[in-house]
Amino acid sequence: MSEHKNESDSYQQPLFVLAISFLLTHMDSKKENLKHEKLPPGQTPIKQLLRWGIDHQGITRSNPRIDLKTYTLAVEGEVEEPLRLTWEQIEKLPRTESTSDFHCVEGWSVLNCRWEGVKFRHLADLAKPRKTATSATFGCADGYTTSLVLSDLLHDDVLLAYKLDGKPLEEGYGFPLRLVVPDKYGYKSALWVMRIRFTSQKELGYWEERGYSDTANVWKDDRFSK
Repeated sequence: MSEHKNESDSYQQPLFVLAISFLLTHMDSKKENLKHEKLPPGQTPIKQLLRWGIDHQGITRSNPRIDLKTYTLAVEGEVEEPLRLTWEQIEKLPRTESTSDFHCVEGWSVLNCRWEGVKFRHLADLAKPRKTATSATFGCADGYTTSLVLSDLLHDDVLLAYKLDGKPLEEGYGFPLRLVVPDKYGYKSALWVMRIRFTSQKELGYWEERGYSDTANVWKDDRFSK
């Protein structure tokens, strides 16, 4: 008994496979697009933060080495109550955990960084800025500086962080204490912070003096001064 096979049957299996392949590709593409929708313009996601001075060139030949036994954070300037906090005192301040995305001005981003530390707002409450204070300048152990207006620093997700993803900061991430300002490009999130100085007039920091934007708004693609 001979078997009769319709010519169109020979195309059914390849067409079915192609259809499934197309659907899976479309679903993956849709997932990728949804993931990228939360990225600011001009940014591409990577898996982990680059370590300053290790994976990425720093502004000095080597990273600063900081001993927690002698470390102090100075909070000074236009404040009623200047502070000089030891590491032991910093650890006793109220802790906050905040998950946010990190965006480098060079065009890469790391999503869902889980930071732990002290809200800048809490330090400001302790230091009691004067009415004349409009901004704060951050001084770092490697000589780096940057500044932000207080209205940007008082957001709930702005931290002086000492942990990333549940672990103490590595040297290349700013051990022991770094600033985290999620809505600004990474050069505003200073590493190895030693000093916070409240000022009546905003000061330009290291990269801002070299042509980078002083406002650094990631959602406005605000990378360079105009």
